[in-house]
Amino acid sequence: IFVVEQTGRIKVFPNRLDVAASEMRVFLDIVSKVQQSSSEEGLLSLAFHPRFAENRTFYVYYSPRYTNGADRKTVIARYQMSANDPNTTTGEELIIMELSQPFTNHKGGTLNFGPDGFLYLGTGGGGSGGDPQNRAQNKASLLGKVLRIDVDNPAGGLNYGIPADNPFVNEAGTRPEIWALGLRNPWRMSFDR
Repeated sequence: IFVVEQTGRIKVFPNRLDVAASEMRVFLDIVSKVQQSSSEEGLLSLAFHPRFAENRTFYVYYSPRYTNGADRKTVIARYQMSANDPNTTTGEELIIMELSQPFTNHKGGTLNFGPDGFLYLGTGGGGSGGDPQNRAQNKASLLGKVLRIDVDNPAGGLNYGIPADNPFVNEAGTRPEIWALGLRNPWRMSFDR
C-alpha cells in the first residue's frame, strides 16, 4: 500500500491486516521541495508507469515551495525506484512539466495512466472564485483541463510527447496537450475497466 501525504512524503507498507508500525517505510521524501500549506497545495498525486515492473518509474504531481505568488506553480516529475531496495527511490527527479499557478487553490492534482499507456493529468483552473481569468475555457492555457501526454516518447525539446490523436493537436492557438477542457478542479479520476 502506498500512502501519499500532502506534506511531501509517500509511505509504503505491506498489504496485510496485521501490519506493524515498524513495517511502514518512507518510499519518497520530497518535503524540502513541497509547498507547506493548508490550502490545496502540496504533494497531490502518484502514478506508477504501466511498465513499472520493468522500468521502475513513477510520477508525482506537486506544488513546489515558493517565496512569493509569482513563483507559484505545479510540477509533474518522474522518479525511479531503487534497484537495491523496492521500498525506496533513487531520489533523482526529472521534471516532466511545470505549470504556472495564479492562486493557492484549485490545483486539480490527479495523475493516471490510461489503458492507452498515456499519462492523464487533471489540472484545476488555478484558483480564486469563479475562474476570473477564464483559464478553464481558454485553449491556450493548460489549467482547468485534463491533459494527455506521452512520457515514453519525448519530442520537441520537451520531456514528453504529444499523442497524435489528441483532440486539439492540429488546432491553431490551442495547446496540443489538452484532452478535455472547461473543468473546475479535477482532483480525482479513474478509468472504467
